[in-house]
Amino acid sequence: MRLMISPSKNAKSFYVIKSVQKNGKNTSEIVEKLGTETFIKETYGVDDAEAWARSHINELNAAEKAAKDVEHFVRFSTNELIPAGKELSFNAGYLFLQKIYSQLGLPSICKKIKKDNAFTYDLNAILSRLVYGRILFPSSKLSCFEQSKELLEQTEFDLNLIYRALSVLADNSDFIQAELYKRSKKLVKRNTGVLFYDCTNYFFELKHEDGLKQYGPSKEHRPNPIVQMGLFMDKSGIPLAFCINPENQNEQLSLKPLEQQIMRDFELSKFVVCTDAGLSSDANRRFNNFGEISFITTQSIKKLKRSLKEWCLDCKGWQLEGSKKAYDISEIEDTPENRNRIFYKQMLVEGYDEERDIAFDKTLIVTYSLKYKLYQQTICERQIERAKKYLQHPAQYDKHSVTDAKRFIKKTPVTNDGEIAEKAAYELNINAIEEEAKYDGFYAVCTNLDDDPAEIAMINHDRWEIEESFRIMKSEFDARPVYLHRDDRIKAYFLTCFISLMIYRILEKQLDSSFTCEEIINTLRKMNVRKVGEYGYIPNYTRTELTDAMHDNAGFRTDNELTTPKAMAGIIRRSKGL
Repeated sequence: MRLMISPSKNAKSFYVIKSVQKNGKNTSEIVEKLGTETFIKETYGVDDAEAWARSHINELNAAEKAAKDVEHFVRFSTNELIPAGKELSFNAGYLFLQKIYSQLGLPSICKKIKKDNAFTYDLNAILSRLVYGRILFPSSKLSCFEQSKELLEQTEFDLNLIYRALSVLADNSDFIQAELYKRSKKLVKRNTGVLFYDCTNYFFELKHEDGLKQYGPSKEHRPNPIVQMGLFMDKSGIPLAFCINPENQNEQLSLKPLEQQIMRDFELSKFVVCTDAGLSSDANRRFNNFGEISFITTQSIKKLKRSLKEWCLDCKGWQLEGSKKAYDISEIEDTPENRNRIFYKQMLVEGYDEERDIAFDKTLIVTYSLKYKLYQQTICERQIERAKKYLQHPAQYDKHSVTDAKRFIKKTPVTNDGEIAEKAAYELNINAIEEEAKYDGFYAVCTNLDDDPAEIAMINHDRWEIEESFRIMKSEFDARPVYLHRDDRIKAYFLTCFISLMIYRILEKQLDSSFTCEEIINTLRKMNVRKVGEYGYIPNYTRTELTDAMHDNAGFRTDNELTTPKAMAGIIRRSKGL
């Protein structure tokens, strides 16, 4: 392997290449893209990018030489016991996370924080274990500390230092987010032209409220104190920034401060903010109606004024992209072709910004889709079936439940004569079912953009990715319940969740989104290697298309029949960019 330097107008890019034979001809192929001169200097903290690149290639060549095909004969005894208390199996999946962790410059970020705060412990070792642990074996801080011993590399810190580190991480959360954004731009393509924003909440194991932990409306309907998390994500699906607020604060108020933070720290001034209806207050719309900032928000048709609601549901006057014809959606036949069509219409809604004394016009865009209508009908049918089951056990009606099927149940506590009944009567609320069916297939957004309505609708459609990010944190990363008490540690906890999400999302993009979240994470968790005396390590997992893809992306392999200790040391160094 050798170094190739590719100069351009503004930068020099460094690549690892090697000679190969293809179709009987000698040629060169890229083994690893090291990045630009600036990226190498900033990420790995070196002054000479070329010297670092050549040293890196020397390490690669040495590791390749050490891994030459050599047969080893290992002697085992049927009578000799394995050493008591000695760990022989280690997780190697974290190495693929470590590669991205290092490329994001987190070791140098931790180094700077350590220098500015003058403490002695290894912040990078603690943060990296918290991040890897959140993805690989999500659990409490104590369990994470114990399970980190299952990684190939062992750490030298005790549990008490984790809690001290959490306070430091909380104090530097804004700085870390800004640095991650700056460094991630050199690693993956970031599309900040559209920013998606959403909020969710997380519940605590503790029952008493104070500080950030407050009782409020839980999205999971749990009787526990909860905390609110706001998250910005770019159009590429990569997390951008987050905030933590008490649940008793209106989530609409969380948007403006975090948006101001990214404009200040990330130097972003031109973007479209896309939110759901719950965050689309008039104040937020006005805030995103100046300069080169715009908004697209989901609009509940049910909450519109009567005249606008009637206009949205009117069957006439609909358009289709690429056609000048006006459509009557009541006449549209249910065909495969029509199911993939999105009909739309738009209306200018006048408004006024009192704070800036300017006109504040916005466009209401409503779409209609047969496919969406059928989807909503399917969901409604399932909810009706659940409602029927509740009717079989009326006592459950008054119990709190996460399901919304109970809105289709009508409770009558009086007799036909108007007298108080001894027992309430329960039945399906046909009027409620019919009323809701009116909205099947319709979807509305509000925006100050003057763009193609179909394109605006598609931008809003991509909002599902931020909802998927919340699902990953809650389900795959098991980020709830939260066991921490102090506010600073709570903030740091969610910072580690945010970093974990960013690393996972980048890995997902590097794998061309060819695998599901469950496939990637479960594979990383199972990628164990077994140490065989002084001979080295053998893989204790199944080689698959996914493991091959991860190895190709990382530029190293852990799936040879035997990896010598020297070769494994080289793999670890490469995962750190050393």
